[in-house]
Amino acid sequence: MREACRAVVLVEDGRVRVTRFDFAPGAETGWHRHGHDYVITAITDCEMELEEPGGGLRRVTVPAGTAYRREAGVEHNVINAGTAEMRFIEVELL
Repeated sequence: MREACRAVVLVEDGRVRVTRFDFAPGAETGWHRHGHDYVITAITDCEMELEEPGGGLRRVTVPAGTAYRREAGVEHNVINAGTAEMRFIEVELL
């Protein structure tokens, strides 16, 4: 079993939820499904391993200062596959 990442909600109202995620090397979010559209902005370089439904596994690098968006329904487990702390901000559009 992996260590859980730390998630801290910074803002939550009727329109958005903003959460900061901090991962030690090897830490994970645990399996989850996104109920809302969302945007991720990397604070550090993020070496992510993504476990996906059906046994899929892929690695992606999200450079510090960059962002991407996804639509509701994404299901995965995010793991810090790097050797350094990984941090990003997630903004969910409620």
